Amino acid sequence: MARWRDGWGELVVGGHADGGDGGAGGGLRVPLEIAASYRARTRGLLGRDSVDGAMLLSPAGSVHTFGMRMPIDVAYLDRRLRVIAVRTMRPGRLGLPRLRSRHVLEAAAGAMEGWGLRVGVRVEVRVSSPYAGT
Repeated sequence: MARWRDGWGELVVGGHADGGDGGAGGGLRVPLEIAASYRARTRGLLGRDSVDGAMLLSPAGSVHTFGMRMPIDVAYLDRRLRVIAVRTMRPGRLGLPRLRSRHVLEAAAGAMEGWGLRVGVRVEVRVSSPYAGT
């Protein structure tokens, strides 16, 4: 299972030659915030009015939207970063745990459909250099 640190990167949707999405190119790139520590995962998108791109919670098998100000799309990913479920959740909801889920992506409601993120699609996480922008 992949392990990341809190930080930034990009999510690549599609463009894999391994099948599952039919592409072999670069894919769609989405700004990504990575929440890998317990503290960052617990905080997540709480208290925010919007999200630019997506947030990856890792490791994670379920999420909740208690205390959130906006509806969100949630994609559950297995250990190979393949989407096993996608749901839209309104604030104040508790998501069901997914047995094979190892990571969870969160984005503004409706965003994932626009990115073509659906069950069976494999994504890629590209981490920005820890020294970029400093």
